[in-house]
Amino acid sequence: MSADSRDSAAVSTATYSDRLELELEGSLEEEVPAGRRPGVVAGGVLLAVAVVLTAMNLRPAITSVGPLLAEMRGSLGASAVWASILTTLPGLCFAGAGLAAPVLSRRLGIGPAIGLALAVLTAGLVVRVLDGPYVVLGGTLIATAGIALVNVLIPVVIKDSFPARVGLMTGVYTAALQGGGAAGSALSPPLESAFGGWRAALGAWGVLSAIALVAWLIASRGAGRPPRPAAGAARARSLMRSPLAWIVTIFFGLQSFIAYVVMGWLPQVFIDAGVSKADAGLLLGLISVIAVPISLVIPPIAARQKSQSPWIVGMGVFGAAGMLGLVLAPGFSPLLWSVLLGIGMSVFSLALTVIALRARSGAETARLSGMAQGFGYLLAAVGPFVFGLLHDATGSWTVSLIVLLVVMVTQMIFGALAGRRRFV
Repeated sequence: MSADSRDSAAVSTATYSDRLELELEGSLEEEVPAGRRPGVVAGGVLLAVAVVLTAMNLRPAITSVGPLLAEMRGSLGASAVWASILTTLPGLCFAGAGLAAPVLSRRLGIGPAIGLALAVLTAGLVVRVLDGPYVVLGGTLIATAGIALVNVLIPVVIKDSFPARVGLMTGVYTAALQGGGAAGSALSPPLESAFGGWRAALGAWGVLSAIALVAWLIASRGAGRPPRPAAGAARARSLMRSPLAWIVTIFFGLQSFIAYVVMGWLPQVFIDAGVSKADAGLLLGLISVIAVPISLVIPPIAARQKSQSPWIVGMGVFGAAGMLGLVLAPGFSPLLWSVLLGIGMSVFSLALTVIALRARSGAETARLSGMAQGFGYLLAAVGPFVFGLLHDATGSWTVSLIVLLVVMVTQMIFGALAGRRRFV
Protein backbone atom coordinates (compact mmCIF):
# COMPACT_ATOMS: atom_id res chain seq x y z
CA MET A 1 0.00 0.00 0.00
CA SER A 2 1.33 3.45 -0.91
CA ALA A 3 1.90 6.21 1.64
CA ASP A 4 -1.10 8.16 0.26
CA SER A 5 -3.31 5.08 0.58
CA ARG A 6 -2.21 4.47 4.15
CA ASP A 7 -2.92 8.14 5.04
CA SER A 8 -6.36 7.91 3.43
CA ALA A 9 -7.18 4.75 5.32
CA ALA A 10 -6.00 6.25 8.56
CA VAL A 11 -8.18 9.29 8.04
CA SER A 12 -11.28 7.32 7.16
CA THR A 13 -11.06 5.12 10.26
CA ALA A 14 -9.73 7.62 12.80
CA THR A 15 -11.89 9.34 15.33
CA TYR A 16 -12.31 13.06 15.08
CA SER A 17 -9.67 13.70 17.75
CA ASP A 18 -7.22 11.37 16.03
CA ARG A 19 -7.82 13.09 12.69
CA LEU A 20 -7.15 16.48 14.23
CA GLU A 21 -3.91 15.31 15.84
CA LEU A 22 -2.73 13.95 12.47
CA GLU A 23 -3.56 17.30 10.90
CA LEU A 24 -1.72 19.33 13.54
CA GLU A 25 1.36 17.16 13.10
CA GLY A 26 1.33 17.80 9.38
CA SER A 27 0.27 14.32 8.29
CA LEU A 28 -3.04 15.43 6.81
CA GLU A 29 -3.11 18.05 4.06
CA GLU A 30 -6.74 18.04 2.91
CA GLU A 31 -9.95 18.48 4.85
CA VAL A 32 -11.99 15.28 5.01
CA PRO A 33 -15.71 15.55 4.22
CA ALA A 34 -17.76 15.70 7.40
CA GLY A 35 -19.77 12.63 6.45
CA ARG A 36 -16.65 10.45 6.68
CA ARG A 37 -15.94 11.37 10.30
CA PRO A 38 -17.88 9.30 12.83
CA GLY A 39 -20.13 11.39 15.03
CA VAL A 40 -19.34 14.71 13.38
CA VAL A 41 -22.76 15.32 11.81
CA ALA A 42 -24.64 15.06 15.13
CA GLY A 43 -21.73 16.58 16.98
CA GLY A 44 -21.63 19.54 14.61
CA VAL A 45 -25.26 20.41 15.31
CA LEU A 46 -24.86 20.02 19.05
CA LEU A 47 -21.63 21.99 19.06
CA ALA A 48 -23.24 24.77 17.02
CA VAL A 49 -26.04 25.08 19.57
CA ALA A 50 -23.55 24.99 22.45
CA VAL A 51 -21.36 27.62 20.77
CA VAL A 52 -24.38 29.94 20.44
CA LEU A 53 -25.45 29.49 24.08
CA THR A 54 -21.87 29.94 25.23
CA ALA A 55 -21.45 33.10 23.17
CA MET A 56 -24.57 34.61 24.72
CA ASN A 57 -22.78 34.58 28.10
CA LEU A 58 -19.59 36.37 27.06
CA ARG A 59 -20.88 39.94 27.44
CA PRO A 60 -23.71 40.23 30.03
CA ALA A 61 -21.23 39.98 32.92
CA ILE A 62 -19.72 43.22 31.57
CA THR A 63 -22.55 45.09 29.87
CA SER A 64 -24.95 44.59 32.78
CA VAL A 65 -22.72 46.75 35.01
CA GLY A 66 -22.76 50.01 33.01
CA PRO A 67 -26.44 50.94 33.46
CA LEU A 68 -26.30 50.06 37.18
CA LEU A 69 -22.90 51.55 37.98
CA ALA A 70 -24.24 54.67 39.72
CA GLU A 71 -26.52 52.57 41.97
CA MET A 72 -23.68 50.19 42.74
CA ARG A 73 -21.37 53.05 43.76
CA GLY A 74 -24.06 54.63 45.92
CA SER A 75 -24.98 51.37 47.64
CA LEU A 76 -21.39 50.33 48.24
CA GLY A 77 -20.01 53.80 49.01
CA ALA A 78 -17.41 53.23 46.29
CA SER A 79 -15.22 55.87 44.67
CA ALA A 80 -14.67 56.82 41.06
CA VAL A 81 -11.34 54.98 41.21
CA TRP A 82 -13.21 51.82 42.23
CA ALA A 83 -15.55 52.27 39.25
CA SER A 84 -12.56 52.69 36.94
CA ILE A 85 -10.97 49.52 38.32
CA LEU A 86 -14.25 47.62 37.93
CA THR A 87 -14.52 48.60 34.26
CA THR A 88 -10.82 47.86 33.69
CA LEU A 89 -10.83 44.37 35.23
CA PRO A 90 -12.34 42.60 32.20
CA GLY A 91 -9.50 43.67 29.93
CA LEU A 92 -6.83 42.67 32.44
CA CYS A 93 -8.45 39.28 33.01
CA PHE A 94 -8.86 38.71 29.31
CA ALA A 95 -5.17 39.41 28.84
CA GLY A 96 -3.89 37.09 31.57
CA ALA A 97 -6.34 34.24 31.12
CA GLY A 98 -6.15 34.62 27.33
CA LEU A 99 -2.42 33.95 27.36
CA ALA A 100 -3.00 30.94 29.64
CA ALA A 101 -5.80 29.42 27.55
CA PRO A 102 -3.64 27.53 25.01
CA VAL A 103 -1.67 25.91 27.85
CA LEU A 104 -4.85 24.90 29.67
CA SER A 105 -6.40 23.48 26.51
CA ARG A 106 -3.32 21.35 25.84
CA ARG A 107 -3.56 19.87 29.33
CA LEU A 108 -7.32 19.34 29.51
CA GLY A 109 -8.50 19.38 25.91
CA ILE A 110 -10.73 22.04 24.35
CA GLY A 111 -14.05 20.58 25.60
CA PRO A 112 -13.14 20.24 29.28
CA ALA A 113 -11.33 23.59 29.22
CA ILE A 114 -14.43 25.42 27.94
CA GLY A 115 -16.61 23.55 30.44
CA LEU A 116 -14.30 24.62 33.27
CA ALA A 117 -14.36 28.20 32.01
CA LEU A 118 -18.17 28.30 32.00
CA ALA A 119 -18.22 26.90 35.55
CA VAL A 120 -15.80 29.63 36.65
CA LEU A 121 -17.96 32.28 34.95
CA THR A 122 -21.09 31.05 36.71
CA ALA A 123 -19.36 31.04 40.09
CA GLY A 124 -18.03 34.56 39.57
CA LEU A 125 -21.45 35.94 38.65
CA VAL A 126 -22.88 34.57 41.90
CA VAL A 127 -19.97 35.56 44.15
CA ARG A 128 -19.80 39.19 43.07
CA VAL A 129 -23.27 40.06 44.40
CA LEU A 130 -22.77 38.56 47.86
CA ASP A 131 -20.93 41.35 49.70
CA GLY A 132 -19.09 44.67 49.53
CA PRO A 133 -16.99 46.49 46.94
CA TYR A 134 -13.97 44.19 47.18
CA VAL A 135 -16.14 41.10 46.76
CA VAL A 136 -17.70 42.72 43.68
CA LEU A 137 -14.21 43.21 42.27
CA GLY A 138 -13.18 39.66 43.17
CA GLY A 139 -16.31 38.10 41.68
CA THR A 140 -15.88 40.16 38.52
CA LEU A 141 -12.27 38.98 38.33
CA ILE A 142 -13.40 35.35 38.54
CA ALA A 143 -16.23 35.76 36.03
CA THR A 144 -14.14 37.56 33.43
CA ALA A 145 -11.34 35.00 33.78
CA GLY A 146 -13.84 32.36 32.66
CA ILE A 147 -14.96 34.55 29.78
CA ALA A 148 -11.35 35.09 28.72
CA LEU A 149 -10.68 31.37 28.40
CA VAL A 150 -13.75 30.88 26.22
CA ASN A 151 -12.86 33.90 24.08
CA VAL A 152 -9.59 32.27 23.04
CA LEU A 153 -10.81 28.69 22.64
CA ILE A 154 -14.06 29.09 20.70
CA PRO A 155 -12.29 30.29 17.49
CA VAL A 156 -10.32 27.03 17.58
CA VAL A 157 -13.54 25.01 17.82
CA ILE A 158 -14.95 26.95 14.87
CA LYS A 159 -11.79 26.52 12.78
CA ASP A 160 -11.62 22.75 13.29
CA SER A 161 -15.26 21.71 13.76
CA PHE A 162 -16.61 23.87 10.91
CA PRO A 163 -13.65 24.21 8.49
CA ALA A 164 -15.85 24.86 5.44
CA ARG A 165 -18.00 27.43 7.26
CA VAL A 166 -15.51 29.51 9.22
CA GLY A 167 -17.08 32.82 8.13
CA LEU A 168 -20.65 31.67 8.75
CA MET A 169 -19.99 30.15 12.18
CA THR A 170 -17.86 33.11 13.22
CA GLY A 171 -20.76 35.35 12.25
CA VAL A 172 -23.28 33.24 14.16
CA TYR A 173 -21.01 33.13 17.19
CA THR A 174 -20.43 36.89 17.08
CA ALA A 175 -24.12 37.62 16.57
CA ALA A 176 -24.99 35.53 19.63
CA LEU A 177 -22.24 37.25 21.60
CA GLN A 178 -23.51 40.69 20.62
CA GLY A 179 -27.10 39.65 21.34
CA GLY A 180 -26.07 38.60 24.83
CA GLY A 181 -24.31 41.91 25.31
CA ALA A 182 -27.42 43.79 24.23
CA ALA A 183 -29.55 41.80 26.65
CA GLY A 184 -27.13 42.55 29.48
CA SER A 185 -27.37 46.30 29.08
CA ALA A 186 -31.03 46.54 28.07
CA LEU A 187 -32.52 44.10 30.58
CA SER A 188 -30.49 44.89 33.69
CA PRO A 189 -32.40 48.11 34.60
CA PRO A 190 -35.81 46.34 34.32
CA LEU A 191 -34.40 43.40 36.30
CA GLU A 192 -33.25 45.84 38.96
CA SER A 193 -36.77 47.25 39.22
CA ALA A 194 -38.38 43.81 39.20
CA PHE A 195 -36.06 42.26 41.80
CA GLY A 196 -35.68 45.35 43.97
CA GLY A 197 -31.95 45.97 43.64
CA TRP A 198 -28.80 45.71 41.57
CA ARG A 199 -27.52 42.57 43.34
CA ALA A 200 -30.39 40.35 42.20
CA ALA A 201 -30.33 41.93 38.74
CA LEU A 202 -26.64 41.11 38.24
CA GLY A 203 -26.88 37.70 39.91
CA ALA A 204 -29.70 36.65 37.58
CA TRP A 205 -27.23 36.39 34.71
CA GLY A 206 -25.69 33.38 36.46
CA VAL A 207 -28.77 31.37 35.46
CA LEU A 208 -28.05 31.89 31.75
CA SER A 209 -24.43 30.92 32.32
CA ALA A 210 -25.45 27.71 34.10
CA ILE A 211 -27.69 26.78 31.15
CA ALA A 212 -24.78 27.28 28.76
CA LEU A 213 -22.57 25.09 30.95
CA VAL A 214 -25.06 22.22 30.85
CA ALA A 215 -25.48 22.60 27.08
CA TRP A 216 -21.72 22.57 26.52
CA LEU A 217 -21.20 19.46 28.65
CA ILE A 218 -23.90 17.63 26.68
CA ALA A 219 -22.61 18.82 23.30
CA SER A 220 -18.96 18.02 23.89
CA ARG A 221 -19.85 14.59 25.25
CA GLY A 222 -22.13 13.78 22.33
CA ALA A 223 -19.60 14.85 19.70
CA GLY A 224 -16.65 12.99 21.13
CA ARG A 225 -13.60 14.79 22.45
CA PRO A 226 -13.56 18.28 20.95
CA PRO A 227 -10.49 19.41 19.01
CA ARG A 228 -7.42 20.33 21.00
CA PRO A 229 -3.91 21.39 20.03
CA ALA A 230 -1.46 18.52 19.74
CA ALA A 231 1.82 18.41 21.64
CA GLY A 232 3.74 19.06 18.44
CA ALA A 233 2.15 22.51 18.17
CA ALA A 234 4.23 23.72 21.11
CA ARG A 235 7.40 23.23 19.06
CA ALA A 236 6.19 25.50 16.27
CA ARG A 237 7.81 28.81 15.38
CA SER A 238 6.99 31.54 17.87
CA LEU A 239 4.43 34.01 16.58
CA MET A 240 6.19 36.71 18.58
CA ARG A 241 8.56 37.02 15.61
CA SER A 242 5.75 37.39 13.08
CA PRO A 243 4.98 41.01 12.06
CA LEU A 244 1.58 39.91 10.78
CA ALA A 245 0.73 38.30 14.12
CA TRP A 246 1.51 41.58 15.85
CA ILE A 247 -0.59 43.52 13.33
CA VAL A 248 -3.55 41.21 14.00
CA THR A 249 -2.93 41.55 17.74
CA ILE A 250 -2.85 45.36 17.66
CA PHE A 251 -5.96 45.47 15.46
CA PHE A 252 -7.79 43.18 17.88
CA GLY A 253 -6.53 45.16 20.87
CA LEU A 254 -7.61 48.54 19.52
CA GLN A 255 -11.12 47.42 18.65
CA SER A 256 -11.37 45.83 22.11
CA PHE A 257 -10.08 49.08 23.64
CA ILE A 258 -13.02 50.89 22.06
CA ALA A 259 -15.54 48.19 22.91
CA TYR A 260 -14.76 48.09 26.62
CA VAL A 261 -14.77 51.84 26.97
CA VAL A 262 -18.18 51.94 25.30
CA MET A 263 -19.60 49.08 27.37
CA GLY A 264 -18.26 50.51 30.61
CA TRP A 265 -18.79 54.26 30.21
CA LEU A 266 -21.13 55.14 27.33
CA PRO A 267 -24.33 54.90 29.42
CA GLN A 268 -22.86 57.45 31.85
CA VAL A 269 -21.84 59.70 28.93
CA PHE A 270 -25.42 59.68 27.71
CA ILE A 271 -26.85 60.16 31.21
CA ASP A 272 -24.65 63.23 31.70
CA ALA A 273 -25.93 64.52 28.34
CA GLY A 274 -29.52 64.38 29.62
CA VAL A 275 -30.57 60.85 28.64
CA SER A 276 -32.48 58.83 31.25
CA LYS A 277 -30.84 55.81 32.87
CA ALA A 278 -33.27 53.38 31.21
CA ASP A 279 -32.78 54.95 27.77
CA ALA A 280 -29.00 54.95 28.21
CA GLY A 281 -29.12 51.21 28.84
CA LEU A 282 -31.31 50.71 25.79
CA LEU A 283 -28.93 52.74 23.62
CA LEU A 284 -26.01 50.57 24.71
CA GLY A 285 -28.14 47.53 23.96
CA LEU A 286 -28.92 48.96 20.52
CA ILE A 287 -25.21 49.13 19.73
CA SER A 288 -24.94 45.41 20.39
CA VAL A 289 -28.19 44.57 18.57
CA ILE A 290 -27.02 46.35 15.42
CA ALA A 291 -24.00 44.07 15.35
CA VAL A 292 -26.19 40.94 15.24
CA PRO A 293 -27.42 41.14 11.60
CA ILE A 294 -24.10 42.61 10.48
CA SER A 295 -22.23 39.72 12.09
CA LEU A 296 -24.49 37.19 10.39
CA VAL A 297 -24.10 38.72 6.92
CA ILE A 298 -20.67 40.35 6.58
CA PRO A 299 -18.16 37.72 7.84
CA PRO A 300 -19.35 34.94 5.47
CA ILE A 301 -19.09 37.35 2.53
CA ALA A 302 -15.76 38.84 3.61
CA ALA A 303 -14.23 35.43 4.35
CA ARG A 304 -14.72 34.37 0.72
CA GLN A 305 -12.87 37.39 -0.61
CA LYS A 306 -9.13 37.84 -0.98
CA SER A 307 -9.05 40.78 1.40
CA GLN A 308 -11.22 41.78 4.32
CA SER A 309 -9.65 45.26 4.46
CA PRO A 310 -12.39 47.18 2.60
CA TRP A 311 -15.03 45.85 5.00
CA ILE A 312 -12.92 46.71 8.04
CA VAL A 313 -12.23 50.25 6.87
CA GLY A 314 -15.83 50.78 5.78
CA MET A 315 -17.19 49.85 9.19
CA GLY A 316 -14.55 52.04 10.81
CA VAL A 317 -15.75 55.10 8.89
CA PHE A 318 -19.25 54.70 10.34
CA GLY A 319 -17.86 54.26 13.83
CA ALA A 320 -15.63 57.32 13.53
CA ALA A 321 -18.62 59.38 12.41
CA GLY A 322 -20.57 58.30 15.48
CA MET A 323 -17.64 59.08 17.76
CA LEU A 324 -17.22 62.52 16.18
CA GLY A 325 -20.90 63.18 16.85
CA LEU A 326 -20.39 62.31 20.51
CA VAL A 327 -17.43 64.70 20.69
CA LEU A 328 -19.26 67.64 19.11
CA ALA A 329 -22.83 67.20 20.38
CA PRO A 330 -23.43 64.14 22.57
CA GLY A 331 -26.99 65.16 23.44
CA PHE A 332 -28.05 66.22 19.92
CA SER A 333 -28.96 62.77 18.60
CA PRO A 334 -27.92 59.91 20.91
CA LEU A 335 -29.86 57.45 18.76
CA LEU A 336 -27.94 58.38 15.59
CA TRP A 337 -24.58 58.27 17.36
CA SER A 338 -25.46 54.85 18.77
CA VAL A 339 -26.43 53.48 15.37
CA LEU A 340 -23.18 54.70 13.79
CA LEU A 341 -21.13 53.34 16.69
CA GLY A 342 -22.97 50.02 16.46
CA ILE A 343 -22.00 49.66 12.81
CA GLY A 344 -18.39 50.60 13.54
CA MET A 345 -18.03 48.26 16.49
CA SER A 346 -19.41 45.37 14.45
CA VAL A 347 -15.85 45.07 13.14
CA PHE A 348 -15.35 42.71 16.10
CA SER A 349 -16.81 39.90 13.97
CA LEU A 350 -14.19 40.57 11.30
CA ALA A 351 -11.43 40.69 13.94
CA LEU A 352 -12.35 37.13 14.91
CA THR A 353 -12.65 36.10 11.26
CA VAL A 354 -9.20 37.52 10.52
CA ILE A 355 -7.69 35.44 13.34
CA ALA A 356 -8.99 32.25 11.71
CA LEU A 357 -8.12 33.31 8.15
CA ARG A 358 -4.55 34.40 8.88
CA ALA A 359 -3.70 30.94 10.31
CA ARG A 360 -3.27 27.70 8.34
CA SER A 361 -4.33 25.12 10.94
CA GLY A 362 -6.25 24.67 14.18
CA ALA A 363 -3.05 24.64 16.22
CA GLU A 364 -1.88 27.87 14.60
CA THR A 365 -5.32 29.40 15.15
CA ALA A 366 -5.09 28.58 18.87
CA ARG A 367 -1.68 30.24 19.13
CA LEU A 368 -2.69 33.32 17.13
CA SER A 369 -5.97 33.58 19.06
CA GLY A 370 -4.10 33.34 22.36
CA MET A 371 -1.58 35.98 21.31
CA ALA A 372 -4.13 38.37 19.76
CA GLN A 373 -6.55 38.15 22.67
CA GLY A 374 -3.91 37.93 25.39
CA PHE A 375 -1.83 40.94 24.36
CA GLY A 376 -4.80 42.60 22.64
CA TYR A 377 -6.89 42.67 25.79
CA LEU A 378 -3.88 43.86 27.75
CA LEU A 379 -3.89 46.89 25.45
CA ALA A 380 -7.66 47.18 25.79
CA ALA A 381 -7.49 47.04 29.58
CA VAL A 382 -6.10 50.55 29.84
CA GLY A 383 -9.05 51.97 27.90
CA PRO A 384 -11.81 52.21 30.53
CA PHE A 385 -9.34 53.27 33.22
CA VAL A 386 -7.80 56.09 31.14
CA PHE A 387 -11.23 57.14 29.87
CA GLY A 388 -12.53 57.54 33.41
CA LEU A 389 -9.42 59.25 34.72
CA LEU A 390 -9.44 61.78 31.87
CA HIS A 391 -13.03 62.63 32.76
CA ASP A 392 -12.14 63.14 36.42
CA ALA A 393 -9.15 65.30 35.45
CA THR A 394 -10.98 67.53 32.96
CA GLY A 395 -14.52 67.55 34.35
CA SER A 396 -16.06 66.58 30.99
CA TRP A 397 -16.12 63.74 28.51
CA THR A 398 -14.73 65.73 25.56
CA VAL A 399 -11.05 64.87 25.90
CA SER A 400 -11.88 61.24 26.66
CA LEU A 401 -14.00 60.98 23.51
CA ILE A 402 -11.33 62.66 21.35
CA VAL A 403 -8.79 60.06 22.53
CA LEU A 404 -11.29 57.32 21.64
CA LEU A 405 -11.74 58.83 18.16
CA VAL A 406 -7.96 58.75 17.59
CA VAL A 407 -7.89 55.11 18.69
CA MET A 408 -10.67 54.28 16.23
CA VAL A 409 -8.78 55.83 13.29
CA THR A 410 -5.64 53.91 14.29
CA GLN A 411 -7.70 50.72 14.48
CA MET A 412 -8.80 51.24 10.88
CA ILE A 413 -5.16 51.45 9.75
CA PHE A 414 -4.10 48.24 11.47
CA GLY A 415 -7.34 46.54 10.42
CA ALA A 416 -6.61 47.33 6.78
CA LEU A 417 -3.18 45.72 7.16
CA ALA A 418 -4.56 42.68 8.99
CA GLY A 419 -7.26 42.10 6.39
CA ARG A 420 -4.89 41.39 3.49
CA ARG A 421 -4.58 37.74 2.46
CA ARG A 422 -1.41 36.45 4.15
CA PHE A 423 -0.54 33.86 6.75
CA VAL A 424 1.44 34.12 9.99
